[in-house]
Amino acid sequence: MSWTIREERAGDEAAIRQMVERAFTGHPYSEGDEAQVIDALRADGDLVLSLVAEDGNAIVGQVTFSRAILSNGEDGWMVVGPVAVEPARQGEGIGRALMEAGEARMEAMGAKGITVLGDPDLYARFGYRQHTAMTLEGELGEYLQVKSFGAPIPAAKITYAPAFAPGG
Repeated sequence: MSWTIREERAGDEAAIRQMVERAFTGHPYSEGDEAQVIDALRADGDLVLSLVAEDGNAIVGQVTFSRAILSNGEDGWMVVGPVAVEPARQGEGIGRALMEAGEARMEAMGAKGITVLGDPDLYARFGYRQHTAMTLEGELGEYLQVKSFGAPIPAAKITYAPAFAPGG
């Protein structure tokens, strides 16, 4: 392992943007706006945590956390994503390490749990579950998964920060 994980810092924005764009280019489930979502989360003050994997001076991975907005008003639930790894570095465990470090940080900050929209087979490996009491309306709802840090998963509809809205 020649990379380390650290918090994003001022000056990382362009390198993150470029790496995220490369990571999602041609991805079948991507609309190509992941880098813009991260920029908008940052600009709107909705970015709770951004971790990067760094190898030398190169950013080779990144994970983003923002707050989930629940219909019942409950706080403490987070959204993970986007998660990106430099295409040539995928398969090295960078994504897993970023997820684990981010989850540990979120739990230490008092989060009740984390939600993700993504491949159920992939995120099940991290302990995320589909078809919980928390729901998402629309065609992507079946891909919502939740991981609790011990709190009951509320029966609530989830929405996301404005950055995730089309054109957000």
